[in-house]
Amino acid sequence: MKTDVLRIGGRELQSRFFLGTGLFPNPYVQQEAIRASGAEVLTFAIRRINLEAPEDDSILQYLEPGAFHFLPNTSGARTADEAVRIARLARASNLSDWVKVEISANERTLLPDPVETLRATEILVKEGFTVLPYTSDDPILCKRLEEAGAAAVMPGAAPIGTGLGLLNPYNLGLIVEEANVPVIVDAGLGSAADALQAMELGAAGVLMNNPVAKAKDPARMAQAMRLAIEAGRLSYLAGRVPKKRYASASSAPEGHLLP
Repeated sequence: MKTDVLRIGGRELQSRFFLGTGLFPNPYVQQEAIRASGAEVLTFAIRRINLEAPEDDSILQYLEPGAFHFLPNTSGARTADEAVRIARLARASNLSDWVKVEISANERTLLPDPVETLRATEILVKEGFTVLPYTSDDPILCKRLEEAGAAAVMPGAAPIGTGLGLLNPYNLGLIVEEANVPVIVDAGLGSAADALQAMELGAAGVLMNNPVAKAKDPARMAQAMRLAIEAGRLSYLAGRVPKKRYASASSAPEGHLLP
């Protein structure tokens, strides 16, 4: 079997599990969950990082230098201008030239602002960032973000932190069909079954934080999510049996010999 790798922005990734670093009860549990996840890409909110001394930051100081690829996000930004300024600060602090554009104008739903997200993506791509925008499950918007130069698109399965799972698998399937860049399902997942479903739809990967960090046993949940993501990817590549309206016998009818 050929090696199945994920390529984003010129970087090859073996793991398709992108893990958030926030919300864990303590650093020890966080480290155990990261190890169990097998994740290579870790994300965190730039506004929560001490950019003057990132190596001593309470979030980053427990991570082995060079062991992970960082995907800082612009959580908290309400406009494209704010997101661009936050991304520039992160790059100036040598955190990463990758950025997850995350712009929410409504504090209750935290749904991404489509207009501002597209504008920020256009600006940051021109400035040489590897941009992975968090967006809604709108196939047209995802295509526009791809055309703007996004290295991947990250549609949400449901509003952030709800754990509702895939509310619109039809749209996510359309996004995957039309995309020429990786599709990373981000936000709203709650269980390993949700991760499996996203991968079986053809998603290139899954990003999550709440379902792992807030589980009763985060490390065990991280392992469950990793296995579900791997199983879902294998299932997608293998190709499922077509759905039929009526029964179909798996063996020849009794009394009839095969030719």
